[in-house]
Amino acid sequence: MRSESAIVLSAQLGLLLAAVGLLGGAAIGAVGPGGVFVTIALFLLLPLTPAEVAGTASATFVGTGLIGTAVYRHSGEFSTAPARKMVLVLCASSLAGAPLGARLNAVLPAAAFGNLLAAFVGILGAIIIYREVAGLHQTAWFTGAATWTRHLTLAGTGFGVSVTGAMLGVGGPILLVPILVVLGVPTLIAVGASQVQSVIIAAGATITYASVGAVLGWLVLLVGIPQLVGVWLGW
Repeated sequence: MRSESAIVLSAQLGLLLAAVGLLGGAAIGAVGPGGVFVTIALFLLLPLTPAEVAGTASATFVGTGLIGTAVYRHSGEFSTAPARKMVLVLCASSLAGAPLGARLNAVLPAAAFGNLLAAFVGILGAIIIYREVAGLHQTAWFTGAATWTRHLTLAGTGFGVSVTGAMLGVGGPILLVPILVVLGVPTLIAVGASQVQSVIIAAGATITYASVGAVLGWLVLLVGIPQLVGVWLGW
């Protein structure tokens, strides 16, 4: 990996990245998902490798996830045993998924990473439009299924979300929340669970990317500090 000092920012670009972090954090605080804006900005505005984009973005999500977890824990979203078990299953599966996703990133050419990120954003936009127009309808089979079936479904969901989130550096809530809502999980519990899982995804991805020098510390601070301020403002 290149030396961190090899990338020189103009004052205008530095302010733009800080502003993106602030707005992304505000989106995280207001609606849950929002970190993807940081990932897109890092990819489009800086000459970074896919690993540096995903690794640096993931590092900024550790703090936002911890804040989100504390807020939803304080509000009582994890007060029931089923909610706590769901979070445990999601996090356990993410322990394996996040490092795998980060390693898969290493084999992606820059063009392929950009195409996957664009496809992800397109799918996300379609989901948002569909949710606003038609709404997300809960499935009856999940809530009525046997315990082991629900746990396997949650484990598979957590694993898939963590692999994707770590590979692209987009976190987890942006994917997990709509999936859990469709499965019948109340929205606030779904958002709270996604914040806890996001810490595991971000930490696992950051450690894996940092092991190959793909986390730019100065850039984490430049984007991450305004992002934390944005989270506070969003709430």
